[in-house]
Amino acid sequence: MARILALDYGKLRTGIAVTDELQLIASGLTTVETKGLIAFLADYCEKEAVEKIVVGLPKQMDNTPSESEELIQPFLKKLSGRFPAMKIERQDERFTSKMAFQSMLDSGMKKKKRQNKAIVDEISATLILQAYLNRI
Repeated sequence: MARILALDYGKLRTGIAVTDELQLIASGLTTVETKGLIAFLADYCEKEAVEKIVVGLPKQMDNTPSESEELIQPFLKKLSGRFPAMKIERQDERFTSKMAFQSMLDSGMKKKKRQNKAIVDEISATLILQAYLNRI
């Protein structure tokens, strides 16, 4: 089997998570600057078999798209243009940043490390991917 990647897309940086080859476990991979995201994904997909990419779907509490969705739509067009054969799916990402921060607290992570937004983005991507795995 191939891996599944998940993205917590952001204006400046994007958190990335990946499954194992059996698609059982979601793990944080890294955080990259969003401007270099397509190049990173191209390089990663050359080295690893990737079946699909799951992109977080930011929604408001009333289920309407959040403002962030306006940034994500052009990216999705670029992504599908660069990887036309790749399945791209969406996963609700409500509360992932709060859950990521809480998991950092629960794990005893020091304050200085918790302030690193890149870590929050990577954990958020992992939560998005795990939610997706739980759903399929």
